[in-house]
Amino acid sequence: MAESLEERPGPILVKLGGSLITDKERRESVRSDVLTRIAVELAACRASWSGRGLIIGHGSGSYGHFAAAGTPLAATSLVRASADPGPLRTAVARTQDAAARLHRLVVAALLEAGLEPYSLAPSGWITIRGRELASLHLDPLEGALALGLVPVVHGDVAVDRDAGMAIVSTERVFEVLARGLRPAWVIWLGETDGILGAGGERIARVSAANLEAARSQTGGSGGVDVTGGMRLRLETAWELACAGVPSWIGDGREPGVLAAALRGEPAGGTLVERRAPAQGIESSGSP
Repeated sequence: MAESLEERPGPILVKLGGSLITDKERRESVRSDVLTRIAVELAACRASWSGRGLIIGHGSGSYGHFAAAGTPLAATSLVRASADPGPLRTAVARTQDAAARLHRLVVAALLEAGLEPYSLAPSGWITIRGRELASLHLDPLEGALALGLVPVVHGDVAVDRDAGMAIVSTERVFEVLARGLRPAWVIWLGETDGILGAGGERIARVSAANLEAARSQTGGSGGVDVTGGMRLRLETAWELACAGVPSWIGDGREPGVLAAALRGEPAGGTLVERRAPAQGIESSGSP
């Protein structure tokens, strides 16, 4: 990394991808073993993050994405604004309910592992207007961090002042948090070893020098998805990098990678920061 964690005093943000903690091919199928292992790892390496604070976000996976697919929530803002509000209301209620069910499982796993999670649904402190943030209220989250609790956020449905309601992905939530909290570093855990090139090779680093090439090789998520998968993750990580916040995208299926990343010593995966690498797309040379 261009600078050490010691030079960045803000909290660490960790995203548990929906494709990691659920099976996105099957409706409401949580991967309990993965979720439990990650929670235990977070508790075991508390010393790596307790001094600065930790915020956990998770995708909606086969819960919220299945509920939103095929509804007005998955359409464009223009379509939603002109539609009969009845189907939109139904979609909002059902999508939030499904996302909340997964959220409770995540919070329960963290609590069982010995952590002190603090549940924060983004719809309660964020409103948007199209692609822009309309309002933000961080006092509850900052208060939880100050007390040593672990705020847990997730993909949600929030008030959109233009379209009525809109999906707010965990990526979007992290982007908003970065504006107010200046995090030290963001860890994105999925089910691939970072960003992969067209031939399956790992792209070790993304910077201004190779952003377009890396972007052209990323796609959406497998299974049912209404937000954008790895493409959205890269776009968000780059927005954060431009604001001075580095990201690491790694394989959450591998035991130990989270603990290493929390120490600021990530193994494998893809580092996203504005500093340019020595040359071109850096890759590991192997799938």
